[in-house]
Amino acid sequence: MTERTEDMKVQKGEFGYIRWQKKRRILVTLGLFLLPLAAFIAGVLVTGTRNNLITVIAVVGCLPACRSMVGVIMMWMQQPMEETLYREIRQHQKDLTMAYELVVTTYEKNAFLDAVAICGNKVAAYSSRMKESPEFIEQHIRKILKQNGFKTEVKVFKEKRTYLDRLDHLNAHKEELERDIKFTPDERYPELSRDELIRHLILAISL
Repeated sequence: MTERTEDMKVQKGEFGYIRWQKKRRILVTLGLFLLPLAAFIAGVLVTGTRNNLITVIAVVGCLPACRSMVGVIMMWMQQPMEETLYREIRQHQKDLTMAYELVVTTYEKNAFLDAVAICGNKVAAYSSRMKESPEFIEQHIRKILKQNGFKTEVKVFKEKRTYLDRLDHLNAHKEELERDIKFTPDERYPELSRDELIRHLILAISL
């Protein structure tokens, strides 16, 4: 496994995404606030008063920064996945298509998933933080995938040992589970396999 440096971009679905996004969103938001502030100061220096057109433009220019700030707050509410847990699960990944450190969003509430594995029609996820029944997030993911043409069995585990055993089982029966599944590549993403497309859809409903 290739080790990342601090300044390397981390893609959604990879370990370290939340930590990287916190830094990135703060910098972007800061930049978005500095631009209208600089325009406002320049307008005052040039005209000698804040009652000018540039002030209006600067105020309007704060709107994107405010929207960006909402994203910062939402991301800062999330805690990253523990590296020791990631490394433990990673040892059981083998040939499975997986995503890590996802905050799956629904209309009612969000759910943090440490890991998600896709194998044929099986989607197996693990959450170390979920206290309530995972049924709501299972149904949500299943519904989204079904709307996009993928009939799947979605299971969210709350016990780590049980989840690791599930990954081992999926690996051991991978060929059998993926046999006879009809798949037509998506014209928008011709390079993605069926499992990778399912992963792509789950990422799309995550922060």
